[in-house]
Amino acid sequence: MIQRVKTVSKFLLFLLFGLFLLWLTTKSFGKREINELQSLIKNADVTVVIICSITLLFSHLIRALRWKMMIDPLGKNPKTSNVFFAVLAGYFFNLLFPRLGEVMKCTFLSKYELVPVDKLIGTMVAERLVDMICLIVVILLTIFTQIDLVGNYANELVYALRLKFQFSTSTWLIVFISFSILFYLLIRLFQVSKNHPQLYKLKELIKGMAEGLLSIKKVKNFPLYLFYTISIWFCYLASIRIGFYGMENLSGLGWVPSLSILTFGSFAMIATQGGIGAYQLAIQKTLILYNINQVNGLAFGWLLWLVQTVILFFVGPLSVLLLYLLNKKGNKLT
Repeated sequence: MIQRVKTVSKFLLFLLFGLFLLWLTTKSFGKREINELQSLIKNADVTVVIICSITLLFSHLIRALRWKMMIDPLGKNPKTSNVFFAVLAGYFFNLLFPRLGEVMKCTFLSKYELVPVDKLIGTMVAERLVDMICLIVVILLTIFTQIDLVGNYANELVYALRLKFQFSTSTWLIVFISFSILFYLLIRLFQVSKNHPQLYKLKELIKGMAEGLLSIKKVKNFPLYLFYTISIWFCYLASIRIGFYGMENLSGLGWVPSLSILTFGSFAMIATQGGIGAYQLAIQKTLILYNINQVNGLAFGWLLWLVQTVILFFVGPLSVLLLYLLNKKGNKLT
């Protein structure tokens, strides 16, 4: 019960913060600007919106194929359709509650493909580490391709990180001791026998997660895995580049501004629940760097956010239903 209250409270806090950011983006707008904002969004090129949607769905398919490559070394060969629908369902549940989607997509695939959840969680953690590396690469590309424009952002970020991690000697000592104790406890845990049922269950859970995490080392075709990884992020970038054609005033922007939006938009999606408020604000402020006024920048932020979110609200529940219908005669994990 307490955990449920914490989860709901966290969701409401993120949502309220997002709504506050939405208010912040429009607080200086008058009636004319609000009407212009609504008009820009309503009159966006539908064909461009559809192409953006297909591009994003294609990125999710590639992500499913990449995840399948990490599951294969675990001795399982899940159906591509099941992996794809599990990925889409996961994205949908992430919109509802923070990080719920990661658990749900592993749960769905475990249920229909007989893959232990702990091992799937391990592969999911490995995926997140790979994505973090990719995001760092995107950030570096953004900085080096337009140092004059985004240099100040980078300096502020580095300065903030230095302040955040400027620990004292005593703090480092506490961290070292804590990790030493944790390492010792893990060693003792792996020595536990079946005579201690609860501890043995925890030991097997950690071993399963570790096996899933290390599955990336056993991927059979690593060049293909790398190709999938690059393709996922290229699709993200391409969806933004294509999206510029959806609004006449932005059609002249190219790949470099797309890279900036991908960078700052990625951070914004983490800041609030489903990126609401933060994503629109980040896109608006980023496009100001390229001489795009606040109304057009905010309209584009809303357009991109709506494309990503509406798709998931449609395909997410549909994927859950298809998983059930396509597998209802199959075996289930007991």
